[in-house]
Formats: sequence, C-alpha cells, structure tokens
Amino acid sequence: MLGLKRGGVALAPHEEAWEAEAARTAELLRKLLGVSAAGAEHVGSTAVRGIEAKPIIDIAVAARSLEEIKSKAALLGRYGFIFRGEDVPGQLLFVIEDEARGVVTHHIHIVEAGGAAWRDYIGLRDYLNAFPREAARYGALKMELARRFPADRKSYTAGKAALIAELLAEAREWRRGSAAR
Repeated sequence: MLGLKRGGVALAPHEEAWEAEAARTAELLRKLLGVSAAGAEHVGSTAVRGIEAKPIIDIAVAARSLEEIKSKAALLGRYGFIFRGEDVPGQLLFVIEDEARGVVTHHIHIVEAGGAAWRDYIGLRDYLNAFPREAARYGALKMELARRFPADRKSYTAGKAALIAELLAEAREWRRGSAAR
C-alpha cells in the first residue's frame, strides 16, 4: 500500500504498482506544466527494483524555471499537489497526501533542467538498476536504519548520506564511462 506518515520510517518490498502510479503521476505533471517542464521521471528507491523502499513515490521534474513552477502552485494544488516550499536549497517540493489515512504518498522534487540535481536523481536511479549488488548494499543499509529509527526520518536520512554520496560518485563515473563509448 502506498503512503507513510510524515516523519515515520517503514520499508516495503518493491511493487509493480509503484511504477504504474509513477508513470501516471509523471504524465499528469507533464500535462499540467507543459513547456515549463523539460521532463518528469520516477526516481528514488521506489524506482529501483529489488530493494525495499519507503512506500512514497518520488518524481523529479526538470523545470525550465523554478519561479515559473512556483507561479503554477495553485493549478497544481487543484490536482492534489501541495506546495511545501524549498525543502532543499535550489529545489521545490510538492507532495500528495491521502488525508483519510493521514499519509504522504508522493514527493515531487522540482529541480533545474539540466542541473546537477536532475542528473543525480536520474543517474543514481539508473546506476542502482544497472548494478544490483550496489542496490542491495544500499537496500541493506536502509533496512538497518529503518529498524533503528522507525519514528525518526531525519536520523534515517542522515544515516544514508555517506553511502549515497559514495554511490553518486560511482554513478557519475559510470555515466562518464558510458557516454565515452
């Protein structure tokens, strides 16, 4: 089932339904944002087969202008996308909530088209899907942290930071090698 209470940590096995829901959401975002968005992609752990993930769909949107996306917050809100502000410097966050269950089901990360954050979201997803051993290493850490911090998302996220940085460096190097071929 999709969704997690804000601040909590629980992991679930990969579900095919996540991919379909992500595709539906990304398509809706492309339609609503039109030329304001250069792309919308399923990212994060729910986009990596073979590892457990928080059951929250992550979508990265490559925006031509963050200000232009901000100006569309009311439109997005009419379709259930709730603007949460700039959660990370240089990124906007929208969420979808299932109010009846009190859970967040989607995180929409708005980043600059062609920027480092966009490349990292896509690159890490592709790298982990291409290298199951690395995905499993990441998945094992996530499971350990989820057991240690079931009600403390900040500590869970902080515990992943060093490995994510290492995997991002590997993903960037892999991308450079793939592009050279």
